[in-house]
Amino acid sequence: MKKIKILFGFVLLLGLASCTNDFKEINTNPNGITSDEASAKYFITSPQVNLYAESRYAYWRAQLIHSDRYAGYFTFGHNGNWWSDGLGYSFSGGYTDASWDYFEGYLGGLDNFMKLTDTGGEFENELMYATGLIMKGLYYQMFTDVFGEIPYTEAADPDVILPKFDEQATIYAGIIGDLDRAMTIIGDAATSGDGVQDLGANDLYCGGDMQKWKKLANTLKLRIAIRAYGAPNSAFANTAISEALSANLFLETEADNVLIEKDAEISQWNSACYGDIWHNFGGLGSKWSVGEQVINYLQDYNDPRLSYYAQPVMGGTFGFKQPDAASDPEPHDYFFERAQFIRDKIAHVVGNTDFYEELPDSVTFTLPENIYYIGQPTRLDGGIKPFLRWEYFSKPAETVTQQKNKGAKPFNELIVTTGESYLLRAQAAVLGISGAGDAQALYEDGIRYEMKLWGVGDADIDNFIATSSMGQLDGSQEENLEKIAIQRWISKYTDGFEGWAIVRKTGYPSELANGVSNDHIYYIGGDIGAMYPQRMRYGSRTYSTNGTNTSAAVSRQGADLQTTKLWWAK
Repeated sequence: MKKIKILFGFVLLLGLASCTNDFKEINTNPNGITSDEASAKYFITSPQVNLYAESRYAYWRAQLIHSDRYAGYFTFGHNGNWWSDGLGYSFSGGYTDASWDYFEGYLGGLDNFMKLTDTGGEFENELMYATGLIMKGLYYQMFTDVFGEIPYTEAADPDVILPKFDEQATIYAGIIGDLDRAMTIIGDAATSGDGVQDLGANDLYCGGDMQKWKKLANTLKLRIAIRAYGAPNSAFANTAISEALSANLFLETEADNVLIEKDAEISQWNSACYGDIWHNFGGLGSKWSVGEQVINYLQDYNDPRLSYYAQPVMGGTFGFKQPDAASDPEPHDYFFERAQFIRDKIAHVVGNTDFYEELPDSVTFTLPENIYYIGQPTRLDGGIKPFLRWEYFSKPAETVTQQKNKGAKPFNELIVTTGESYLLRAQAAVLGISGAGDAQALYEDGIRYEMKLWGVGDADIDNFIATSSMGQLDGSQEENLEKIAIQRWISKYTDGFEGWAIVRKTGYPSELANGVSNDHIYYIGGDIGAMYPQRMRYGSRTYSTNGTNTSAAVSRQGADLQTTKLWWAK
């Protein structure tokens, strides 16, 4: 075989000698990367996309089935849906493993970028490495806030096959340490270098602007420290809050928003959005409605984001006949109670019950078309499903369910926003933390920048702040903290991971945090009864691959149940 290879090489050289002089030019790939163009910047884009615009599989199972619905943003269970809205409230090995696998599997790409840019790495660049440290903080904060204890200190160690799980306090303190280190490295740098050393457009978060990365790091530090604030063994959080406020380095303007625009190249199987799932799963079976609490808060307080978040209901006239007692005893017995339950939910919006007609063995609902915004209650039992007409509940706005690469642009993925930086500081001010600033001014700026993110005009924003009771921090400390929590939660619409964490930490909105009624004719408890989900279970895969360390985490943290509260939860 060796002789054959040598002979082939000799013949090839003879052939090359007879080629034209411009052979090299003709056979050069114009899109290829030469040795002098090689850079770690080509390795940052993928981990950035994968963390907030993951594959369709993870987008569906980790986000829509779990976090987005726990946050109260979306609901399943309308009359054409494949499931009741109990999906995700009972353990599913397949869905849970998919979520765990997504988070655990994400680390490889980020760790590769960090190793390439670290001291001694193939593309050593300490400023690029600093961006990796900040992305690491974003990743681990999301991961631990979903499951609780997770592998952290040993997770990227190539010599450790089965990494231990770390307590959340350790993870949070570690993230803050990484953020501090990143900010020190960045210093006054404007870019990560010249030429190929400049992250530039390959950096989808900050466009290569190192000072924007520094603002992102300090804002994230404040978010994480405020979440840890008040938890056991969290003295480091108090220090971190004071340091972040003293640094006075936050996302401040519209240009500072850290977002990801949906790309026009990557397949939905590798980088999805809500619209890919909305349009491609087929029919009404997998489609969802906007949650009751979202619509009610926007509507009851005259929030101008309502039409940017959701669509008015399609409406129509639909009659429902009482089932036969012999063939369907429970639906027969609870027919009118369930109908009246839905009637009252709709009446909250309409202001009367004129749309409802009740006869001895039937009921009829009549709603005008495209007038009302009505949110669907969360976790409704399958027995009430016939009354949950698709036409009676608001769907997400088209910008939310817009497919990639199909015309109009879908709404951006939220990472950390300017509005959040102001609302976090307003929260610190209401808590009485020195150096935070004027709570009302910060609160107003937070609302303003979050609304502008969705395209709301200045006049509508000014009117909301001036006339809505939600626009003023004019109550007790707890009432003001509630308003800030509600605004933070509303602003995270489409980012269920963060929205769900806000509810668990603050207890607001209380309509979500308090769970649901035990009355099974309306609500489904799943595995957690009437309680609000506090975390996701680890699932079967981590037990089979790293069982000893998983079990050790459970022994410290508490039972591997959705009702076990995390270290920082209220």
